[in-house]
Amino acid sequence: MLPVTADDHLPGPVAVLANPTAGRGRHRTLLPRLLDGLAAAGRPIRLLPASSPAEAEAACRTAVAEGAGALVAVGGDGTVHRALQAVAGTAVPFGPIPAGTGNDFALDTGFPADPLAAAAVIAEAVRDGRSQPVDLARMVGVDGTERWYGAVLAAGFDAIVNERANRMRWPRGPRRYDLAILVELARLRPRRYTLRLDGVPYDLDAVLVAVGNCPTYGGGMRICPDADPTDGLLDVVVAGRVNRRTLVRVKPRIYQGTHVSHPLVRSFRARTVELAAEGITSYADGERSLRLPVTISAVPGALRLLR
Repeated sequence: MLPVTADDHLPGPVAVLANPTAGRGRHRTLLPRLLDGLAAAGRPIRLLPASSPAEAEAACRTAVAEGAGALVAVGGDGTVHRALQAVAGTAVPFGPIPAGTGNDFALDTGFPADPLAAAAVIAEAVRDGRSQPVDLARMVGVDGTERWYGAVLAAGFDAIVNERANRMRWPRGPRRYDLAILVELARLRPRRYTLRLDGVPYDLDAVLVAVGNCPTYGGGMRICPDADPTDGLLDVVVAGRVNRRTLVRVKPRIYQGTHVSHPLVRSFRARTVELAAEGITSYADGERSLRLPVTISAVPGALRLLR
């Protein structure tokens, strides 16, 4: 799609949400330089205070409501996810600066992997009043709760692993996730899912279900390799009755996206996905999200990116 331009498109300050713990803190010392880079756009910079994910999301919503001219998220996919809840479906443009362990949305939508380079791209777009529309996915739970995501919704084995890891108090750090994988591999079993894709029903047994607006999750795993955040569609990838040995053997292929050629993996494409299964809490952009069942819709042009 062609970029949108205007003479004075961003009247308010540039609000910046920064997660100092993103990427295990390895970019923490870069923040002053990133803010200086953004200030080169000639707009006031407002750093948003937040000490928790809930506070981060609330701060973004408040900034947008108070007239921010743009919102920038410095961090990984979790930080981006919180910011998206505030800008999705609005006229406020958004820029992600990849500084986390997983930067899938930023990289999949064309931003440089280097944080300083991404800040320069965003500053130039702010200065020129330029933005480009991309799609987001909107999910709605049975109680009417609405959430947005930019990259991928996990609703199978990976979501179950995340849920277990979040309940564990030991060990700390990435080893907790590794242990959760081992525990859930031992318990692996297909679950019965009900899918409705643009109204067409599918009942199937599966161990992994992903619904992608973008191709990657988990720091570069191309789980939905053909997903395109500008085509108005969601890509659904389902791994069926896969046993432990096959899952361990196939999972490394996700980094190249070649897992979709396995005979037990099926791919679909739809504008609206209704997804139901017992006992599954979904994870969107790596963040704990809604319990199934959910309805997910591709919303064309729901976000304006500062590129």
